[in-house]
Amino acid sequence: MRHDQRQGEASDAAMQVPRGGEVVRRHRLSTRIWHWVNALALLILLMSGLMIFNAHPRLYWGEFGANFDHAWLEIGQRGNAGMLRIGTWQIDTTGWLGIWTDQDGVVRRRAIPYWATLPSRYSLADGRIWHLAFAWVLALSLLGYLLWSLVNGHLRRDVHITRKEWRPAHIWRDMKDHARLRFPTGAAALRYNVLQKLAYASVLFVLLPLMIVTGLAMSPGTDAWAPIVTELFGGRQTARSIHFLCAWGLVGFFVVHIAMVVLAGPFNEIRSIITGKYRLPRECLSKERDA
Repeated sequence: MRHDQRQGEASDAAMQVPRGGEVVRRHRLSTRIWHWVNALALLILLMSGLMIFNAHPRLYWGEFGANFDHAWLEIGQRGNAGMLRIGTWQIDTTGWLGIWTDQDGVVRRRAIPYWATLPSRYSLADGRIWHLAFAWVLALSLLGYLLWSLVNGHLRRDVHITRKEWRPAHIWRDMKDHARLRFPTGAAALRYNVLQKLAYASVLFVLLPLMIVTGLAMSPGTDAWAPIVTELFGGRQTARSIHFLCAWGLVGFFVVHIAMVVLAGPFNEIRSIITGKYRLPRECLSKERDA
């Protein structure tokens, strides 16, 4: 009797496992709201940050940096040509960085073109207003999302990397599967693989917190109440450089993220982050025969 009962329970559990082709709930409401708030905030922060960067398009290490100090990165002009210099490496960027033509056909000698900044006309004051306002949006939404994810178990269940997943062989296998565009199917598509976990954990616990803390470190007001914040980075200019690098790290994450969405099926993926509903990819015929 007990044997039959255990068999029945095992059979019921197997029937509850979703299969390829079924529509299931993938993302919680909190995740979907934070995703879109975060996307908007980061876009505005990037564009307003580039406007602020236009005021002095050079990056330094240490506490101080001005026109006659050596910059490790510079966007500017050499005569009538635009240029990007990183260390000793320099490339011509005429037409898209340093020297470019605005929407009225006027040639501008400025680091970042109008279409990439907020506002599109040069205004350091307005850029700072946009940047500060949405920095609060980013910081508060991140804090709220992390606290709620701790409460509902999302971080432990979906982002936590297990000991098995840390094994080099496991990571290498996932890297090969991604390179060959072998995406998980059936119920496995509901779980993050180790590369996704590493990417999301890096954004949640490294890039976004660093963006917020280095932003504080650059503020003169922070020196008044917490000078240790700037000191931790070895100076305001180092904090500014790290802030810049983290911003482009987030841009890199966005590019890879969008590429994966397109390759995995954009309609299904975008629907899941808007409505929460997701159609599981169908298993291969060979897998279905083996099941």
